[in-house]
Amino acid sequence: MITRDDVDAATVRIAGRVRRTPLIEGDRPTSWLKLEYLQHTGSFKARGAVNRVLGARESGELTATGGIVVASGGNAGLANAYAARAIGVAATVFVPETAPAVKVAKLRAMGATVVQHGSEYAVAYEAAVKFAADTGAVYCHAYDQPEIVAGAGTTATELLLQVAGRGAGVDTIVVAVGGGGLMAGVAAAVEGVARVVAVEPVTIPTLHTALDRGGPVDVAVSGIAADSLGARRIGDIAYAVAVRTGVQSVLVADEEIIEARRRLWQERRIVVEHGAAAALAALTSGVYRPEPDERVAVILCGANTDPSDL
Repeated sequence: MITRDDVDAATVRIAGRVRRTPLIEGDRPTSWLKLEYLQHTGSFKARGAVNRVLGARESGELTATGGIVVASGGNAGLANAYAARAIGVAATVFVPETAPAVKVAKLRAMGATVVQHGSEYAVAYEAAVKFAADTGAVYCHAYDQPEIVAGAGTTATELLLQVAGRGAGVDTIVVAVGGGGLMAGVAAAVEGVARVVAVEPVTIPTLHTALDRGGPVDVAVSGIAADSLGARRIGDIAYAVAVRTGVQSVLVADEEIIEARRRLWQERRIVVEHGAAAALAALTSGVYRPEPDERVAVILCGANTDPSDL
C-alpha cells in the first residue's frame, strides 16, 4: 500500500533528477493547471521511472549488466529509457505495434532497444515480463509498482507547495487515469488534504469499472486516448488507493477530449496529448462541476503527441 510517507521518500530520492514543472492559473478563479507535460521525456512518468531505477540500484536488484525492461504504449518507455541512460544501464522497451511513430523514434534516439509486439499494451506487457525472467533485467512496470506510483505522486507534493507559495490551498486535484499510477500517487500524496477526481475516456473505463465491480477487471481498449491511457485494467495499487482515499471517478467522451485539447492550443498555445486533455475535459464538458468557491488544480500530464491535428 502506498502512503504519503512513500511519496515523501521518493521526493528525496529523485531530487535534482527531475524538473520542477510550472503551475499556472486556470480559467476559473482559484484554479490552476500543473504543466507536468514539461517534465523530462514529455510526461509525469519520468518521476516514477527515476524513483524505480534508483531504488532498484540501492537495493542491489539492478546490476550494470542486467539493465531494465518495460512495456509501454510510449510514455513509460520514454521515461524509463531516460532513467536508465541517466544512470548508465541498458533499457529494453516493449511497445504495441500501434504505438505512435513519434514515441518509437524518441525511444530509439534515447538509446533504448525497442521491441514492437502485439496490438495493445497487455500483449507487450506479457512479452516484457518473459524477457525479464529470461535475461535478469529489472522489470519496471508502467504504472503498478510501489516506486513507480510513489514517484508519480511527487507531482502532487510539488503542486501543493507551489500553491501554498501563493498563499492558497487546493480542494480538488483532477487527473487522467489509464493504469492509475499517477492517480494513486496523487491520491496518496494529498490524502486528508485534498480530494482527487479521476477522469477516464468512456471507451477505456478501467477505474470506473473496477469501482463498480469491486475490483480490477479487464475492459476493452479503444478511442482517441488509447495510446497513453490504454491499459486494459486498473493497477492493483491504484484500485486500493482509490478505494481507501475515496477517489471520485468520472468519464468523458472522445469528442470532449478532442475539444479540451483544441481549446488548450487555441486559447493558451499549450500542446498536450489526448490522454492529458482528458483531465481538463472533465471541467470543460461539465462532467465535473466544481462548487463556486472550490479550489481546483488540473494536472496536464503528457505532451508526446503529433500536433498536426490541432
